Amino acid sequence: MTDRELLNTALIAREAAYAPYSGYFVGAALLAEDGTVYTGCNMENASYSATLCAERAAFAAAISAGAHRFKAIAVAGGKGMKADEAASPCGVCRQVMAEFCDEKFNIILGNEQTLSVYSLGDLLPLSFSLED
Repeated sequence: MTDRELLNTALIAREAAYAPYSGYFVGAALLAEDGTVYTGCNMENASYSATLCAERAAFAAAISAGAHRFKAIAVAGGKGMKADEAASPCGVCRQVMAEFCDEKFNIILGNEQTLSVYSLGDLLPLSFSLED
């Protein structure tokens, strides 16, 4: 699967997002090592701490299905459903990625027009691990 195909899958996942409070809709598509793609979308809650990010939703779906090895994740989001910006994973999502992926894990950010690829090491240079 190409980076663009994975990002397009994240854009589709974004359509299911529930974001009545912020209006910030996010979709994620997580590519497992075996080629399976797991999607997630953000799900807000009136009790903000109960909100679930799209990236963590995708990881939860994958882990629930028994997947534990991943190649890349694509994230698409922003204000409104046709945002021109690229959404970047929050710190909590980056740390969850670090639980299952090494620093070379690809994070694809973009929208219908743009696409950028970062490594997890680029976005989270000092993560926590079991050894810490």
